[in-house]
Amino acid sequence: MSNEQRKRIHPYKFSLWVGMASILMMFAGFTSAYIVKRSDGNNWLEFSLPPVFWYSTVVILLSSLTIYLAGKAFKDRNMARYKGLITLTAFLGVLFAVLQWSGFEYLQRHGVKLIGTNSNPAGSFLGVITGVHILHVLGGVVVLIVMFVRAYNSRQKNYSSVPIEVASTYWHFVDAIWIYLFVFFNIVSH
Repeated sequence: MSNEQRKRIHPYKFSLWVGMASILMMFAGFTSAYIVKRSDGNNWLEFSLPPVFWYSTVVILLSSLTIYLAGKAFKDRNMARYKGLITLTAFLGVLFAVLQWSGFEYLQRHGVKLIGTNSNPAGSFLGVITGVHILHVLGGVVVLIVMFVRAYNSRQKNYSSVPIEVASTYWHFVDAIWIYLFVFFNIVSH
């Protein structure tokens, strides 16, 4: 492999970085719109994030650790550990989404309507922004499930680390987006 070939970024990684840049711009736009609408002051409901969002934050941070360890296990050719950690990461991603949904239900029970009649812009923004984030996490879960199935496919043995590197980078990215959103909502919504 020549030096030029080593310096080029893999097409999957390049596509991932372009996609992450657009996702980042989208969330920057969402949070900017939140600030602008909040500063308008009309009909803005002040409320705290549901306590379960703290648990979901711990879960998503833990999932960053498990996907990191999965990548390490793959590179060490420890396929049993890799499969287990990929499965655990996917489970934690689903658990994150379930906990977030539980947070939405908590808000509804405490008078913060997220959508529909009598909803408040503050609740609607929270619902849309976190809902779009949940979709991105679940998209990552789908990728992890595909990787899990491929790991068990005895007909195809591929030891390229690119798929786990791409999935891991994306997973850390959606984790970082959640941390940003969590801090944002805790600071700006009060």
